[in-house]
Amino acid sequence: MQRIAIDMDEVIADFNPKHLRVFNSDYNENLTVNDLMGTRLRELRPQMKNEIIAYLNDPTFFRDLDVMKDSQEVIKELSEHFEVFITTAAMEFPSSFTAKYEWLKEHFPFLDEMNFVFCGDKSIIHADYLIDDNVRHFQRFKGQGILFTAPHNINETGYVRVNNWLEIREYFLR
Repeated sequence: MQRIAIDMDEVIADFNPKHLRVFNSDYNENLTVNDLMGTRLRELRPQMKNEIIAYLNDPTFFRDLDVMKDSQEVIKELSEHFEVFITTAAMEFPSSFTAKYEWLKEHFPFLDEMNFVFCGDKSIIHADYLIDDNVRHFQRFKGQGILFTAPHNINETGYVRVNNWLEIREYFLR
């Protein structure tokens, strides 16, 4: 059975709306997801990089992110035909482990928790496919990288790209 590794943030967990909501509230700004096209919040406001990253070090930040539209249904279908692993580079924000684990258990209860992989360098993942929003994870990955469209990667080229979970369904279950 082939394996699909799936990133968490900006692929199944809708990270940007909460990040912007908290930032806008704290700094009286009105930034939208459209303002992040081709960039990240910490690059858009480099003078506030430390404050912006501090949100991600909050142990509860990742616990209540919204679920990406259609991801639950499509991943459930994929899990009937493929081995599915959720792979998150949680070493960047180690305080996120518990929140991410609880979020996965709540929103993807049909997945075996032994298939949750908290790592740093995703090249360690032995899978046929990696669905991720960050192209750096494809550099040493041995399988097929599939770029999930996110505001920050909108200008990336040279990768198989999917824009949503219905396109992923079509890619794998055509």
